[in-house]
Amino acid sequence: MSDPTIYQGLTQLGGRTEQPQSPEQAVLERVPNPHPGTQYLVRFAAPEFTSLCPITGQPDFAHLVIDYVPGDWLVESKSLKLFLTSFRNHGAFHEACTVSIAKRLEAELSPQWIRIGGYWYPRGGIPIDVFYQSGEPPKGVWIPDQGVASYRGRG
Repeated sequence: MSDPTIYQGLTQLGGRTEQPQSPEQAVLERVPNPHPGTQYLVRFAAPEFTSLCPITGQPDFAHLVIDYVPGDWLVESKSLKLFLTSFRNHGAFHEACTVSIAKRLEAELSPQWIRIGGYWYPRGGIPIDVFYQSGEPPKGVWIPDQGVASYRGRG
């Protein structure tokens, strides 16, 4: 059983939380890594990520896969969900959304390694995939393929 005091500073877990109106307003919370010094991979998949085109205001859709090897901290998953959904009303190009998510997580968590795959659905008939990685993955950590196929349309 984990030490319940590690959750004392969290402000969003366990209750109703208002949806942040922008990524800048979203609060990413973290908890201590229960296995410091052990290298392992944490994966979050967000297959229904949405943001807005900054020019037209039309919605854009992506399947995001976030992988990281924790340092001293883990991201608290409810705060990550609220952070990701804060992009719903945020206008930014695919590249800006994908890379800014990775950089924000890097800043908050100081992971040993992080990567994000942004598999965006077609806009104007062209899918755009955006990938970010903080450097070489740590040796000895099993890092599976992200498992998202390139967009093939209907055939």
